[in-house]
Amino acid sequence: MARILACGAFLKNSACLLDTDARAPLWSAVHGDLSDPAACRALEQSAQELIARAAGPIDAVAHDLHPDFFSTRLALRLAGERGIPAMAVQHHHAHAAAVLAEQGVDGPVIALALDGVGLGLDGTVWGGELLWVHGARYQRVGHLGPLALPGGDVAAREPWRMAAALLHASGQAQQIVARFAPVVGEAAARTVQAMLARGLNCPQTTAAGRWFDAVAGLLGLSVRQDGEAQAAIALEQAAARYLQAHGGVLALRTDLADAPVGPAGRIDLRPLCAPWAQWQAPTPEQTDEAAARFHCTLADALVAQAVHAARLRGVRSVALGGGCFVNRILAVRTEAGLQAQGLRVLAARALSCGDAALALGQAWVAARQLEAAETGRERAACA
Repeated sequence: MARILACGAFLKNSACLLDTDARAPLWSAVHGDLSDPAACRALEQSAQELIARAAGPIDAVAHDLHPDFFSTRLALRLAGERGIPAMAVQHHHAHAAAVLAEQGVDGPVIALALDGVGLGLDGTVWGGELLWVHGARYQRVGHLGPLALPGGDVAAREPWRMAAALLHASGQAQQIVARFAPVVGEAAARTVQAMLARGLNCPQTTAAGRWFDAVAGLLGLSVRQDGEAQAAIALEQAAARYLQAHGGVLALRTDLADAPVGPAGRIDLRPLCAPWAQWQAPTPEQTDEAAARFHCTLADALVAQAVHAARLRGVRSVALGGGCFVNRILAVRTEAGLQAQGLRVLAARALSCGDAALALGQAWVAARQLEAAETGRERAACA
């Protein structure tokens, strides 16, 4: 039995109280992004209210691995005030765990965790992850190839920067100025080209969300985003137009040679995207087909890697977590591919697949960490 307060993520923040003896977790409201001081105040109030509603003293406070989030600092303070552990949970482990908690599965499973951002164990930005998960334990067994984030967080708001990063990663950096100066200005295009060449303020990311941005920017579907996931939505809409006219989500044939797998299970999407960089004035039909091929090739490559990892480890279930699975083309194609290989697919049903449900995964992992520690103490006492 354990009672865990989890303080959630940075985006779409919500808190959760998990009592392993209770039938269902207690949730706060969704507070929004913690860049807003009002959201931070709301989270703190919600955390205190959840503690007050608990059936007894809480045993630990769970939080994201990122040390600078307000939710992390709040968790550390609350745990310190009560003399209980504060337990860090890696972001994508928590995404997978949220699905397992909702579905009542203890694992082991292979998990595909796809989103826009989450601090990895190596200090880089993860978000296109293939994990082996068994309760409190997990291992990264594959991921999307990395792209640079020219300008850091600003690259997530300006898909043309991610497209420039893709050109640079594909050995086509000389096209950056010619392609983007007409839409963002020559000074901005040359600055980003120089940043990428020097590796200046260009942290690396494996995030699927940034790959969607990069392809949307490369195909001319998005330059800057005024709201969340605009580029990804535009890319999905383009893909949907093509697929609806050509037999549906499952009809398009792909070639996995366009997304080869390198060392450590790294899926390389550059060969798929490279020809599009040569286009001068693509037709709407060409753009829509490219968007569809990106979606379907990505899904098929993920399926192939998940199937390989599952067979290697004797696992029969695959969990799908992270906000990218809001994308219906990606979700449907991935689920169908996994099921065709005889694997059980676990996905968020009643809860969000994104950060709004992340706190449940944090709490679930922390509860199992406490259980493992208690089991270890009991074994040591009996030795």
